[in-house]
Order: sequence, then C-alpha cells, then structure tokens
Amino acid sequence: MDAESEGETGLGEIYHCRRQIKYSKDKMWYLAKLIRGMSIDQALAQLEFSDKKGARIIKEILLEAQDMAVRDHNVEFRSNLYIAESTSGRGQYLKRIRYHGRGRFGIMEKVYCHYFVKLVEGPPPPPEAPKSAVTHAQEYIQELRNRTIIHTL
Repeated sequence: MDAESEGETGLGEIYHCRRQIKYSKDKMWYLAKLIRGMSIDQALAQLEFSDKKGARIIKEILLEAQDMAVRDHNVEFRSNLYIAESTSGRGQYLKRIRYHGRGRFGIMEKVYCHYFVKLVEGPPPPPEAPKSAVTHAQEYIQELRNRTIIHTL
C-alpha cells in the first residue's frame, strides 16, 4: 500500500510472511491461533514464554514485521499495532527414504510450512463475548429449519 491510501483510511496494514519454514503447519497453527487478535507487545510476551520451536520463529517474524512497519509503512509507534490475521499453510513436502532392517525401507516426509501475518495500526478490537447455550441451540435449530432437501415434494 502506498502512503496516500494509508492516509485516507487512517489505518495502516502490514502484511508479512516467511516461507519454507522447517516445521509442521499443524504445530504452527496452534501458535498462530494463540496470538491472533492480540496487540503486538502482548503477543511477543506470550511467545517469549513458550518452549516450542515455532514460537521462536513467529517471534522473529513479528519483530521483522514491526521493524518493516516503522521503516516502510510510516507507522508512528511500534507498539500501536495488533495482529489482525495470523495463519500457517502447507509448504513443500520432500519425500526421502528411511532405511529399515533386512533390506526394507520406508518413505518419510520432510515437512515445511509457510507463516503469514497481517498487522493493523491501532488498538485491538474487544474480544467477542461467548454465546450462551440457549443462543447457540436456537441458532442451530434455525439453521436446521432453513435447510432445503432437494428432489423431494
């Protein structure tokens, strides 16, 4: 995005990704879900105390994105960012041979993943209140009533 369009909307959006990370996309997804919707300082604090390898990687990516926001996207304060989107995707899977005894072998996969983050300038939105059981049940019943069964009278 260029500076003119950022000035019109008032909110800067910063997209950043890292590709071909030697880590499982499923393990990375849990960490991505953990920090989604948090302010950047809160997310970095959460990742600091996680023992997982992916937490260290995501922390590096967030710090890169934060520096990029200040340097390239005219964000005034480093801390005035929140994580709007945080996802992981499947990267390239390499097949390799794993040798077993008696001349046999198996195929193992070397897994890679991609990580994407979108930072938005401003305070994070308030979290949504969880639905009550009654509201959840009413929505489910209404969804069942609204469905149509094809090829019937």
